[in-house]
Amino acid sequence: MKYVLDFLETVKKQSKVLYVIALVHLVVSLVCIVGVFIDSRTLMGINVWIKPLKFNISVAVYLLTVGFLITLYPYSNLKKNIINHITAWTLLVEVGIITYQGVRGVQSHYNTSSAFDGILFGIMGLLVAINVLVMIWFIFDTVRLKLHTEKSIQWAILLGWIVIVIGSWIGGQMIKQMSHTVGIADGGEGLPILNWSTIAGDLRVAHFFSLHTIQIIPLFAFVLSKKWKSTSKKQILMVTTFAFVYAFWIGFVFYQAKQGIPLIRL
Repeated sequence: MKYVLDFLETVKKQSKVLYVIALVHLVVSLVCIVGVFIDSRTLMGINVWIKPLKFNISVAVYLLTVGFLITLYPYSNLKKNIINHITAWTLLVEVGIITYQGVRGVQSHYNTSSAFDGILFGIMGLLVAINVLVMIWFIFDTVRLKLHTEKSIQWAILLGWIVIVIGSWIGGQMIKQMSHTVGIADGGEGLPILNWSTIAGDLRVAHFFSLHTIQIIPLFAFVLSKKWKSTSKKQILMVTTFAFVYAFWIGFVFYQAKQGIPLIRL
């Protein structure tokens, strides 16, 4: 708990805009939870509030992650503020569109049923592209700069950024086919809350695990550095092994989905 509180305090003090916007997403998440219980409308087989709920929580976690990680980079305050504001406001608008479309009871992604819906979907794509460019920027800077952390954790951060960019490519694959399922049209039976298809391949599985790599691999490296007192080289080797296994898992579920096979068949 101490580490979590220290993490949040660091983001609050040094990346205030990301901290505040993350709180906004969490507040909207609470509204979505209320919406699930008082609004019985469904879309693509699930309550219309579920998708906004998932995105608001996921993006809040990402914003807090960026807010903490950027404090490890030897950036000027101006550079930090620029990156923080770009990340915060672009994602706020993107998830705002997802939430707005959910409230309307229509799809946010792959929706070109009207000019208005098509424009909103296009704006979302542009905002995602901006954030991918920010991720690529982090990759280059993680390679060329010495971060204010241990070598094994810096290596884990680099691997996290690389895999999350690959995860964005998986998102591009979904846009290319204008759907997330393989073998059937979107919708139908899915896992509770996540709604990943239980009857066909679903690219959202690989997309989900890859997008959260930037939390999982650095967290593994952090815990390892605290629990395993060993040389830097051994810790880097262990982090690399973990990252390889995790990346293999992402590749496996992506391949599985492309074959039209669900993660869990019910």
